[in-house]
Amino acid sequence: MKTKNRISNFFKYLILIVLSVISIFPFYFMIVGMTNKTIDINTGKLTFGGNLMTNLHSLFGSELDFPRALLNSAIIAIAVTLLSLALSSLAGYGFEIYRTKTTENVFNILLLSMMVPFAALMIPLYRMFSKLSNTPFQVVGINTFYAVIIPTMTTAFLIFFFRQNVKSFPIDLIEAARLDGLNEFRIFTRIYVPASKNTYSAAAIITFMSAWNNYLWPLVVLQSPDKRTIPLVLSAMGASYTPDYGMMMCGIVISTLPIAILFFFMQKNFVQGMLGSVKG
Repeated sequence: MKTKNRISNFFKYLILIVLSVISIFPFYFMIVGMTNKTIDINTGKLTFGGNLMTNLHSLFGSELDFPRALLNSAIIAIAVTLLSLALSSLAGYGFEIYRTKTTENVFNILLLSMMVPFAALMIPLYRMFSKLSNTPFQVVGINTFYAVIIPTMTTAFLIFFFRQNVKSFPIDLIEAARLDGLNEFRIFTRIYVPASKNTYSAAAIITFMSAWNNYLWPLVVLQSPDKRTIPLVLSAMGASYTPDYGMMMCGIVISTLPIAILFFFMQKNFVQGMLGSVKG
């Protein structure tokens, strides 16, 4: 029996090791690549080189203005994350606490909207923002950050995510707060929000990552070079006739760091939030 368990454990650990290596290898190759020349990367060199400073100098000194793209992505991602957390949590809380036949129908329609691919919405959205560009509301028209932020500042998935979290929230706390004289908004901000820290953490990571990596819609609406975000700049690096892969690897590693750091500091809350925990 012990021999059979040992064999079973051996194969389990072997599979886990193989999967871990497969998962980690792209990150290793990316980090190694940022220290090598393009010719070394093309030949598949897997050891560290001495070209890191040259690649960094090329990246930050290129006409693509990588630092500006970092700032643009940060502005958009932070704005989208904060707005999404505020609006989606309010909507999810309201849909669950104030359940009626009408709100259920609206929520079902909202869920059905998740089946519509974003590519099908791009033309109507583009026409809408292009028309706004010729009105006094041109500040939210084409080639503005608002045109990127507004369509993505909340999603049906996040509203559904928060509503599922509210289902496990103790309603007795809300009833007690009402008896104490708190209005509905104060109940939400003083009782629900602090108790749902894990849910907000999980939603923040998901939203920030999605906004930071968003490529298609910014490609359509951000037409000026000074408005380009990180994915657009990285794409432009690879579109040249002779791409500098060392510089590209530096850009990819640097653009990955914000998400990696965010997840590293919030991973515990992320796991608990995805499991539906509402404990502080």
